[in-house]
Amino acid sequence: MNSPFTHSPGTDLAADDLHYAEHNQSKYRVAKEAYLHRKSNRQTAKDVGFIVAGILSAGFGLESFLLPSKFIDGGATGISLLLRELTQYPLYLLILLVNLPFVFLGYRQIGKIFAIKTIFAIFGLALVLAFAHYPKVTEDKLLISVFGGFFLGAGIGLAMRGGCVLDGSEVLAIYLSRKSGSTIGDVILAINIVIFVAAAYFLGIETAMYSMLTYMSASKTVDFLIEGLEEYTGVTIISPKNDEIAKMITTKLGRGVTVYNGSGGYGRRGYAKTDQQILFTVITRLEISRIKSEIDLIDAYAFVVMHSIKDTKGGMIKRRPLKE
Repeated sequence: MNSPFTHSPGTDLAADDLHYAEHNQSKYRVAKEAYLHRKSNRQTAKDVGFIVAGILSAGFGLESFLLPSKFIDGGATGISLLLRELTQYPLYLLILLVNLPFVFLGYRQIGKIFAIKTIFAIFGLALVLAFAHYPKVTEDKLLISVFGGFFLGAGIGLAMRGGCVLDGSEVLAIYLSRKSGSTIGDVILAINIVIFVAAAYFLGIETAMYSMLTYMSASKTVDFLIEGLEEYTGVTIISPKNDEIAKMITTKLGRGVTVYNGSGGYGRRGYAKTDQQILFTVITRLEISRIKSEIDLIDAYAFVVMHSIKDTKGGMIKRRPLKE
């Protein structure tokens, strides 16, 4: 009989195994924390890079194009530009005054990190406008409106990629959409209509029209930087030859395919409850023509539905340029 104070070899071995497992778990936790810390530092550096580039681009668009011509943009930036023309106060001061309430609103609606980054971005833009001197590039009004909007939009888009905004009207639109039930796009449209009507009244119809062109250029540039060049299309395919079509999509197009189990409903011959598989894949707009022709070669009578997709992540879709 073993003494209660004597450990058997099996007990010692189990204790050693437990200690070894705990040691490995501790090493894993330390390694994981170190990896997450490095990843966080890289992401922070990346965000700061985007924000700084956005500040410089927006400053260039304002100083070299919009300010000399008295053109304005939409949103909080447009309000600041309009107030500058009416009051002659410096733009950097108006940028701060107009956007600071939106920063507080962003803190309440989105979060602390967003607010801190936005304060950094807006103060950075104010400093650039106060101390940096960009040359005037052109006298052509069309070029001014297009490229002024482009560089300003690039600045706003890059700042958004960095996790903040240079124009607080986006935050106001989010807040009002939650309160009113309207979409964010509708709120932004309403804000900008008021701004451009005021511009037409105070600055003249022609200036307001060029300002609208500036806004359109800036808006498209922001969309490009946030969403990328690619436009994704979701494709739903119903065919008795679904196996061949699925194989074609994966081998020839290099795309993934999701297979749903469905059942037939009403058609040309009335109600027909038949089990069938439904294929779904996501392609780029450049591949639409090819997938149509490839499906026709397999089944010319296949039922194909296509629709636009805002964004994708993961799967077998290549990532967009500049997309996080």
